[in-house]
Amino acid sequence: MANKIEVKDLLEAGVHFGHLTRKWNPSMAPYIYMERNGIHVINLYKTAAKIEEANEALKKIAASGRKILFVATKKQAKDIVAEKAANVNMPYITERWPGGMLTNFVTIRKAVKKMATIDRMKKDGTFLTLSKKERLQVDRLRAKLEKNLGSISDMTRLPGALFIVDTMREHIAVKEALKLNIPIFAMVDTNSDPKQIDYVIPSNDDASKSIEAILSHVTGAVAEGLSERKSEKTAEKEGASEAKEAAPKAEAAPKTEAAPKTEAAPKTEAAPAEDLNSKTVAELKEMATAKGVEGISSMKKADLVAALS
Repeated sequence: MANKIEVKDLLEAGVHFGHLTRKWNPSMAPYIYMERNGIHVINLYKTAAKIEEANEALKKIAASGRKILFVATKKQAKDIVAEKAANVNMPYITERWPGGMLTNFVTIRKAVKKMATIDRMKKDGTFLTLSKKERLQVDRLRAKLEKNLGSISDMTRLPGALFIVDTMREHIAVKEALKLNIPIFAMVDTNSDPKQIDYVIPSNDDASKSIEAILSHVTGAVAEGLSERKSEKTAEKEGASEAKEAAPKAEAAPKTEAAPKTEAAPKTEAAPAEDLNSKTVAELKEMATAKGVEGISSMKKADLVAALS
């Protein structure tokens, strides 16, 4: 179970600090508690409720097996997001957002595959056949690709959701996700527009402590969803194996003994054919008459033999 969200912990992390009142976005008015010293203060009770709502949705997405892409390119959020996302085995972007990351995903995948090709060249020895200058260029390309796209090398399809820190800074990512109808979870400060975000978490998106506090709860929910998926798979495997063992084995039908073969009746030898040539013409005529052969009187012996045989 994910850690319970305490308003006191959010307060200590500075999640309630908003931007200057002159920089506010009026759409954030429902989430603002008050104004103090020219700074808006975020209502942490609403923040806690929104975190719980977002966590439930993220948990379901993680349990379904889809990836959640974490996006944070601002300096104070980079390392925190990279660490938290890596702990739950989720992809993340902490360098420059590559244009077309989502809308032109096929091209991005080609760039990721290029890294795999370079690694294969180093393993099979092809890399050593290149000149020194070419090897240097390939190494630089590999380092650049690793820096920008290394964290998404395992993401073979579009993510199931985006989690963004500072929607104003990551406006390109927001636009691409909206175009593809990908759910957006985001830490939204008082200077940002919450209308385009599916799951708004009103919070301070500038302080590292605030970012870490929110991400701890979020990644905890993701980890819970992943563990549920793992336990379901294990249960399914065990159930399948038990069903297989419980199924009664069909007994082999008893073999029927073959009936004893009946001995073949001894073949009766054919009676020797009567030698007609040894008969006289008169005898042949008598035999022909008995058989009803016509024209006997004009027949010669050869014809009679042919007619009787």
